[in-house]
Amino acid sequence: MRIDVEGGRIIAVTADSPRTGTILAGLTLPGFANGHSHAFHRALRGRTHHERGTFWTWRERMYALAARLDPDTYYRLARGVYAEMVLGGYTSVGEFHYLHHAPGGKPYADPNAMGEALRQAAADAGIRLTLLDTCYLAGGIGVEPDEVQQRFSDGSASAWASRVAAIEEGELFRVGSAIHSVRAVPADQLSLVDSKRVVHVHLSEQRAENEQCQAAYGRTPTELLDDRGVLTERLVAVHATHLTTSDIDRLSGARACFCPTTERDLGDGIGPARALRDAGVRLSVGSDSNAVVDAFEETRALELDDRLASEERGRFSAEELLEAGTDHAAIGWDEVGALAEGAGADFVTVALDSVRTAGIEPSGVVFAASGSDVRHVVVAGREVVRDGTHLLVDRPETVLAKEIEALWPS
Repeated sequence: MRIDVEGGRIIAVTADSPRTGTILAGLTLPGFANGHSHAFHRALRGRTHHERGTFWTWRERMYALAARLDPDTYYRLARGVYAEMVLGGYTSVGEFHYLHHAPGGKPYADPNAMGEALRQAAADAGIRLTLLDTCYLAGGIGVEPDEVQQRFSDGSASAWASRVAAIEEGELFRVGSAIHSVRAVPADQLSLVDSKRVVHVHLSEQRAENEQCQAAYGRTPTELLDDRGVLTERLVAVHATHLTTSDIDRLSGARACFCPTTERDLGDGIGPARALRDAGVRLSVGSDSNAVVDAFEETRALELDDRLASEERGRFSAEELLEAGTDHAAIGWDEVGALAEGAGADFVTVALDSVRTAGIEPSGVVFAASGSDVRHVVVAGREVVRDGTHLLVDRPETVLAKEIEALWPS
């Protein structure tokens, strides 16, 4: 197959062509989309495994990390994280961004300095970025933000919207919106969070969220979003773990983003992926806390976790899994995700001769390969990874080690 690229787009795909130009040896697939990321959580990897508890106890450790970041440290950390993502097969990422202000909630001189740090980090790592700028106003239903959460809050949804309106998009940079959760955005502010692209929301990630929402509003989080006019085809429900049958029906036509490796790491539970898909909900996946950054592991986990929940195999076809793993439209890149004329020129080439992939049927690559088998990555027609080496960030592992060790001084 010959893929001709011009101006960041595929202009032709031709079978049975002579081998000329750049040779991509292996199985070439559309680039994977990371639908949900918190880049700074990467600094927690391998540092919380000894702790017992729940998501809520883990969150205290995460807040301690958030309190230490500034635009410079965030840029350096995120550049390493985004380089790791490209090496792992991702060509776009949706960054669920709520770390907006300086400690105490004081805006930086540039109110979007933290978002700018992420934009620059993604540009330098060669990955498409959708900044899912997140409205986060409360510390819980009816609870004021605590000292750390003040960094997340703009005070009101209208103030949040004014700040976001000043962010300019670029060639590989787009802006979406996010509601952190029904815990963090009061019901009367939900409908004010909008976007010309997509709106993401943490939805029913924890049973406690459902219980608090039911107690405060007499509704499930999904019902509340629906009542407030937020549940549209542009909504992406992140996690969607603890849903009722009625919730699943209401989400028909929207999207759900599962983050299996994080949901597993935090002990969140296993969401109803197959039931959502059967109800007409389009699925995508994300690395969330970045406890694991591997497009293949995240994508196949959609099937493997559903096997555990259902005690059945073959819950998703390989085609359905790849459709979920390459759903760039979930983060506002509608033109990316196919090896076809007119599509954005994002593709990943996977080795079929590694110890993991030797002898497999190519259609089973999502079950056999890992991020370590990614040999070449092209983003918008630009080669970013060649022979397993990142061409823009020298030794990302060294970058990450240096920045994370500085954030956690002994």
